[in-house]
Amino acid sequence: MVKLGRILSRATAKPYRTAHLELDERPYLNEHGHVDFKPGDIENPHNWSTPRRWYVTFCAVLLVVNATFASSAVSGCFGSISKEFHVSEEAAGLTITLFLLGYCAGPLIFAPLSEFYGRRWIFYSTFLLYIAFNFLCAFAPNFGSLLVGRFLTGTFVSAPLSNSPGVLADLWGPVERGNTMAAFSCMVWVGPALGPVVGGFLELKKDWRWSFYVLLWLGAGTAIPMFTIPETFGPMILVHRARRIRRAKIPGYENVKAPVEEGDRTLLGIYKVALTRPWIILFDPISFLCAVYMSVVYTLLYMLFSIYPIVFQQQRGWNAGVGELPLIGSVIGSLIGGIIVLFDSKRKARKMEKGIPMKPEDRLTIAIIGGIGFPATMFWFAWTANYSWIHWIVPTIAGVFLATSLMLIFVGYLNYLVDSYLMYAASAIAVNTVCRSACGAAAPLFTNQMFSALGIGGGGSLIGGVATVLASIPFVFYKFGERIRIRSRFAPTGPRKPDDEEAQRVEKVEESAEARGNFPPTLSESSSTMIDEGRDEKCVGKRRESQDDDIQNDLGEPRDKNVEFGRQ
Repeated sequence: MVKLGRILSRATAKPYRTAHLELDERPYLNEHGHVDFKPGDIENPHNWSTPRRWYVTFCAVLLVVNATFASSAVSGCFGSISKEFHVSEEAAGLTITLFLLGYCAGPLIFAPLSEFYGRRWIFYSTFLLYIAFNFLCAFAPNFGSLLVGRFLTGTFVSAPLSNSPGVLADLWGPVERGNTMAAFSCMVWVGPALGPVVGGFLELKKDWRWSFYVLLWLGAGTAIPMFTIPETFGPMILVHRARRIRRAKIPGYENVKAPVEEGDRTLLGIYKVALTRPWIILFDPISFLCAVYMSVVYTLLYMLFSIYPIVFQQQRGWNAGVGELPLIGSVIGSLIGGIIVLFDSKRKARKMEKGIPMKPEDRLTIAIIGGIGFPATMFWFAWTANYSWIHWIVPTIAGVFLATSLMLIFVGYLNYLVDSYLMYAASAIAVNTVCRSACGAAAPLFTNQMFSALGIGGGGSLIGGVATVLASIPFVFYKFGERIRIRSRFAPTGPRKPDDEEAQRVEKVEESAEARGNFPPTLSESSSTMIDEGRDEKCVGKRRESQDDDIQNDLGEPRDKNVEFGRQ
């Protein structure tokens, strides 16, 4: 076991070996007497070299590709599934429905576990289980076992999907993170679009089992670089450092602790928050409307995998492989959206460097563009696809810009949620993920019937009409969002309410964050939302239970880093 641990340690992409680290004569402690990262600390992931951080980012994004590609890979094989198991194609669509329902486990189960045990071991265990249950899918003897396998694979692969953004936040600062988050968001759209293309061509010459063989090959190829992912979660790195210091028994430092150890956090306390607060925040106006809008967007994404075969296979007579090729337009559209996000991030970064104050509503500019483009491109796609005499490139191009619009909406609202709720963003994003995954799961069950009854033009117009109504939401938030946040119990912008303990505590956190502004930047960067809140609770004499009140942002946003957006 010692040799195995040594091999795995050497394989990880960190710039040091724990066994070779030398303890300073005086270990570095922060102002609270806790073990912390010193300026320029090599163990702080933010101080790793750029190529090393990009490599770890690539590994994390590769895990996301597996998750998103697997979600839709079987959609091109519904015909052979229904034929072999003697079920309808709607029943075959349950293979996607149950997979997406498994996604709901990510933010509710595995994200809290990563805060308790660190990100690395959650990746290792869940992804290996995902590969194992893909064998059950590939060699399923009956339809029931296939459905069980799909639900379990969706459940376990949801861990990389929900924890990879946290890795990006562990590695990159708020300005640099715009580029990496754009890459992550692209993969959320590229993976599902490529799945049906591969599955469609396999349907021509092979059968549905070959889609799972491809998933197994992709998973095996991803597992190799996955084992090189080091621990990137700052609080857990500090826990390991504190244990080394205690083992060394340096005089005066025998009992030093990492901030998270001082908080005496328990897994039960973490889950108490993770499983209850998201549903409370759901009914906050900003969270609720964002959940509705993003649920429609995510539902349409998985409706497209049924709409495209109707348009290009049933309407135009193309085969199962070629009929899925227009979905590549969605890949191109998501890449265009990613480029727009990059330019928008750089524009905002320049404003921040000039000292121009920014509000969360400034994140909505790309969502406004996407909100206008969504209904326009949906009508364009629906009525050009409705007539087979119109050249196939016209609805395909419409699909390109439809994907771009959906990408901009997705990224814009995701960033708006983070900047609006700050230390409560983990809960806001968790419930948003559950809602949109549940809605997306329903898409394969009704899309064929809807378009058979209404036609391509009518069905697309119905979606476009809903999108037109929802397009007003970003405009409303842009104009009145600050007033809504002031009245919100969870958005930390309003004045303190004497009868609201949480609002008072938020103000304490903000005051403490201001006080910490005089310390070196690396001190602030090393402190997660979870750590900051625990410190401030202790300082003001709150109950120990309230230290368990927050989990780090699901996107990994440390509270101090969002001061520019959340304090306006």
